Amino acid sequence: MNEKFTDTVGVLTSWDSGVLLITRRDGESVRIPESSLVAGKVVPPSPARRRGPAASYEELAPVASRAWRPVESERLGGWELRAAAGFTRRANSVLPLGDPGMPLDEALTVVRRWYGDRGLPAYVQTATGAEGTQELLCAELERREWTREVTAELWIGALAPLADRAEGSKVVLAREADEAWLARYQRKGVSEVALKVLGSGPSVWFATVAAEAGGAPAAIGRCVVDGRWAGFAAVEVDPALRRRGLASTVMAALARRALDEGASAAWLQVETDNAAARAMYARMGFAAHHAYHHYRAPGSTGNER
Repeated sequence: MNEKFTDTVGVLTSWDSGVLLITRRDGESVRIPESSLVAGKVVPPSPARRRGPAASYEELAPVASRAWRPVESERLGGWELRAAAGFTRRANSVLPLGDPGMPLDEALTVVRRWYGDRGLPAYVQTATGAEGTQELLCAELERREWTREVTAELWIGALAPLADRAEGSKVVLAREADEAWLARYQRKGVSEVALKVLGSGPSVWFATVAAEAGGAPAAIGRCVVDGRWAGFAAVEVDPALRRRGLASTVMAALARRALDEGASAAWLQVETDNAAARAMYARMGFAAHHAYHHYRAPGSTGNER
């Protein structure tokens, strides 16, 4: 009889009661009965990237956080509690970049109370799949029945090749999101709080490609320059005008401005199920660096948007 064997690669986050818990790069947990274990070995870290920027999670996480700031935050040891009236999970979740300074259960109790006082659900943002990420914390949250609701990835790439695509002058850059830009932005009814989040960051730029026949712009984008990094977000194109290179045009113009400010590397966030965007960013030279997840507390309720 031929037996079939399968491999599971990830971080061994627990080995209790005859069951191994492995947290994979994408954040999924796999339970393996000890009795079915045939062999195991230590897998070395992934080799250094042959192209594009090198970066650690410890460097990228604060950069990404500074590009999408909440309107209210509070420190809990090495954790940052962030709130922005429910506008996006990123601005309304805990960013754990160290020890909270107390046992985990106590810290999670503080988190639930802090968000509950603001009428918000309690979320913790974690990361997996790179050196220094938080597979152990993911496993502990799941053990406490926190639910993983959203998974996306942070991708990185070199900035100069992207800027080399810049052509013409049809992209208008501005420091603030005007009415035209907001007319194309996918989140309708943007509040004053949302405008503060959109405008947050060390050096923020908004790009607009006007529609030929008037109305909402043909394409928009947002970029935050922070030291050597340029972070791209809100790249949106009129559905009727897609596949014409407008997204690339917007990003190239923003990249050119970021280069002028001294940046050399780029990052962006993309949903794991957005195949079209992932294919486009791969053609631009981006590649996945790590996955990030939002875990929601059991029974946590609030005013989500």
